[in-house]
Amino acid sequence: MLRLVVGTAGHIDHGKTRLLEALTGVDCDRLAEEKARGITIDLGFTHLAEGEVEVGFIDVPGHEKFLHNALAGLGGIRLVMLVVSASEGVMPQTREHLAICRLLGIPQAIVALTKVDLVDAEARLLAKLEIGELLAPTPYAEAPILEVSSITGEGVEELRRLLLDKARELALAADPSRPVRLPIDRSFQLRGLGVVVTGSLAAGRVLNGQSLMALPAAKAVKVRGIEVHGKSRQQADAGERTALQLGGVEVGELERGEQLVEEGGFAPSKVLCAEIELLPESPPLAGVLQVRLHLLSSEVAARLRPLEGVIPPGGKGPVEIRPAKPIVAVRGDRFIVRRLSPAETIGGGTVFDSHWRRRRGKGLEAALAKVRATRQAALELWVAEGAEKGASAEELAPRLGERPARVAEELTALVAAGRLLQIDSGRSKRYLDPKALRRLTEKAKNSLKSYFRDNRLARGMPKAELQSRILPARAQELGAVYLGMLQALKVLTLDGELVNLPGRSAVGELTGEETSLAQKVLDYVEAFGLTPPSPAEIADKLHAKPQILEGIQKFLVQQGKLKRLANGFILSAAAVKKLRQDLVETDWERFSVPQFKDRFGLSRKWAIPLLEYLDTVGATRRFGDERQVVRRVQPADGT
Repeated sequence: MLRLVVGTAGHIDHGKTRLLEALTGVDCDRLAEEKARGITIDLGFTHLAEGEVEVGFIDVPGHEKFLHNALAGLGGIRLVMLVVSASEGVMPQTREHLAICRLLGIPQAIVALTKVDLVDAEARLLAKLEIGELLAPTPYAEAPILEVSSITGEGVEELRRLLLDKARELALAADPSRPVRLPIDRSFQLRGLGVVVTGSLAAGRVLNGQSLMALPAAKAVKVRGIEVHGKSRQQADAGERTALQLGGVEVGELERGEQLVEEGGFAPSKVLCAEIELLPESPPLAGVLQVRLHLLSSEVAARLRPLEGVIPPGGKGPVEIRPAKPIVAVRGDRFIVRRLSPAETIGGGTVFDSHWRRRRGKGLEAALAKVRATRQAALELWVAEGAEKGASAEELAPRLGERPARVAEELTALVAAGRLLQIDSGRSKRYLDPKALRRLTEKAKNSLKSYFRDNRLARGMPKAELQSRILPARAQELGAVYLGMLQALKVLTLDGELVNLPGRSAVGELTGEETSLAQKVLDYVEAFGLTPPSPAEIADKLHAKPQILEGIQKFLVQQGKLKRLANGFILSAAAVKKLRQDLVETDWERFSVPQFKDRFGLSRKWAIPLLEYLDTVGATRRFGDERQVVRRVQPADGT
């Protein structure tokens, strides 16, 4: 089926609604107030079909007061039918609607010159000349102008044939590979059916029974029924005017501006980066400006700020947009901005990045160059933003409005081209900017050199310590992956929980003077049994420099000759071995802290750290306020 959504635009009372009734047989004025006043206040919908071709119409209001409704209907349209009355000619709302259509990037236009039965041939010619002048500087300069009358039927059939031909030319093929995206332009309740929402399906294929998410409200819903142009369906495709009966939601919870989407393909946006084009009659954009932002069916207050200096009237430039509340946007979305007072359209453009991060100076210049270029360049930028953590396809999909599998294909292609690196975190594939790995490599080299300069006798640097030095907190979960990569690059070597520089001896060697000091430390500590002196007391007693003494102590701990408690104090391995043996030889099955203190003559200062150490090495097992003695063959290291 070939489907095309056509928007009608034009000044109030120029005959849009009556023309659609003549084309389709449906009166789009559905509200009592519209009937009474003879104008379209809210969006109206109808369609015509022939064989495999279907044209859906959105009759947008022409009154300036109701222009926000028109903007809600213009999103996703591929052809605009500009309606101009032959008796009045081009009017202010005609010009504004045309400007909006151009800013929204609607590809083509046709013009219906209505009410020709009310004027003579000369008036018709003058009206067509005026329309030609209006269209000349726009992308619609070659748009056909058809003379029609909804009263006499003149030109209606020719217009109908042209619309069907345009549908064959402009209709987009259904693409169910894209995630569902339905901007809601109406929400109401029908007796016996519950909540019903309508909108032009912007992407994907929605199925009866499918679960969707309403964003930015974050409300889970289920599709209980689908209707397209008054007919029940089991599915609807992109490009169709769609009504969905929903479960899991109450009336009033969803309103115009919400979007029904598949989870994973979209996310609410708080800051946008976009390119704006100002209308020629707009003032220059030189600083922060409060505006109304229109994007698909959403309308929110926002702050607009140029990112590269002043943007002149009629000019283009990058801007940062901060909506007053989150909206759902993706790269490539078109938008319109209107001044708050006086209420007038000042420009519109295209979203580059729906999750923009503020930058300054050269960082801003580089980011704008990337994000304004190709989609692939934007992906590279977003991956680089993740630094050492990188990014996954699942994290980037909402910035593009795509399923993660599609984004993964594009990222894999960038890996194959050498633009990105791929790492496997165990839970998902992540993508990394090569510069991030180079930075990490240098940090690892410098950290290891610094550590071994200060710890010459160390068997190695603990993995956890290196990870904490080179990785930010949010990337710590990737520590094992990165250490493996750095080992493959021969930046370091791994030995259990220790890290070394390539070629460095895994066990440091003592000098003669250091050997003598190490023996003195052992003898001194052993003499105190289970209540050894503090490191400061040892340094004072042996007249040793604290830094040298710390290195000796670490060496002896790594050799298993000393044991370090959680409070930083050290015991001789012999003292710990004897304590373990004494515990095994008691008749205790379980014991309390006071019992332990009394038996071994310890204060709480020593008893608690010792018990915690025994718990750690498995010599005791804690049960509430008591501990159980673990009786087994004592290991060779004395613990």
